Amino acid sequence: MSNRTKLENGLTLVYEHIPSVRSVAIGFWVACGSRNESPAEQGISHLLEHMLFKGTEQRSARKIAETIDAVGGHLNAFTTKEYTCYYVKILDQHLRLGLELLADMVINPLFAPEELEKEKNVILEEVRMYEDNPDELIYDLMVQTLLKDHPLGHPILGTPESILRTSREDLIRFKERFYTPDNSCLAIAGNFEVSRLVEECNAFWRNLRGSFTPGESSPVQTAGTTCLRKKDTEQVHLCIGVPGFHRKHQDRYGLLVLNNLLGGSSSSRLFQELREERGLVYSTGAYYSAFRDTGLFSIYAGTSRKNFPRVLSLIWKELKRLREEPVPTEELNRAKEQIKGNLWLSLENTTNRMTRLAKSELFYGRFIPPEEVLAAVERVTAEDLIRISSDLFQEEQVTLAALGPFQEEDEAVAKGWKNDDATDPD
Repeated sequence: MSNRTKLENGLTLVYEHIPSVRSVAIGFWVACGSRNESPAEQGISHLLEHMLFKGTEQRSARKIAETIDAVGGHLNAFTTKEYTCYYVKILDQHLRLGLELLADMVINPLFAPEELEKEKNVILEEVRMYEDNPDELIYDLMVQTLLKDHPLGHPILGTPESILRTSREDLIRFKERFYTPDNSCLAIAGNFEVSRLVEECNAFWRNLRGSFTPGESSPVQTAGTTCLRKKDTEQVHLCIGVPGFHRKHQDRYGLLVLNNLLGGSSSSRLFQELREERGLVYSTGAYYSAFRDTGLFSIYAGTSRKNFPRVLSLIWKELKRLREEPVPTEELNRAKEQIKGNLWLSLENTTNRMTRLAKSELFYGRFIPPEEVLAAVERVTAEDLIRISSDLFQEEQVTLAALGPFQEEDEAVAKGWKNDDATDPD
């Protein structure tokens, strides 16, 4: 059973008491990510996340690491396109330490100039590492191609140029603008003394201050296109993307089911057709990302240059099939049951429960119980999937991004892969 309250400074606290476990997960979530950055600020959200681990007035970066290791806990953070999360998972007996450590990092960072310069170099190495992982790089390339110059299309890590020019003052101003009680929430799930939780949260988090002023949001505009990038890789890595549904769209659960049966598991259509039946890929899958005002649905596959045209044709054949043929009842039920099973199994982890609390609060302003999600999934019909597929998989809005050891003739393949006569023969 989840609970929601406001701390003395206006910070929303959402929590779930789970007395059957020995752990507690604490997360500070702020509604700020790469989409909130100006073109000159690209990567500042991620750099700020790193710098909160680099020392406070009470603790050095080493002391922060030693403090959590000394109690066998886990401390980490991540930045996305629309939010940033700092979290700690710790034994229940160390709840106060977890609350105090996280609050100290978020509220009292030093932003020491020498630490900032070192961390810039760390992130530049992270960018280089990312460039060496084409199966990850291709997704960013697809998003940038599909969303053009919209902030959602910016890379979360930023660019080397934007990282290097970010100053200590830039970080302080950015943090003061977004890291406020009314633009954040504190989420806690696990075993704790319920009667004392609010008092202890107030004690450690009362110094988080400020008021958030929303900025203007630029509209999302997309158009289907093709982008091939030559890169010396062993495989061609391709990503096909279309605009999806925003996170409050009435068809979001239908797209979740569609995602699962198309590429969400080893029994999915793409995995079975491309890998098991044809032996053309090792890795393939489909992914759905929902944002405040839009969404992204994408398909990934890695294959040889020789098989690049065939894989494209087979993927398009599956997309057309979804638009034209009802999904058999057995297949539809299997996709639903997998979603249900994955959700219930994920709830056996306190970090996952904490994450659900926070996302419900940040995105919907209320807790969405698992039963509500599963009931919505169960209502999805085969007719819904045809309608959704027909809406999304239109030729003019499908984007293809690919990178690999391309030759000139591959340009023609990429331009004509949706032609009917390009369909792979049985």
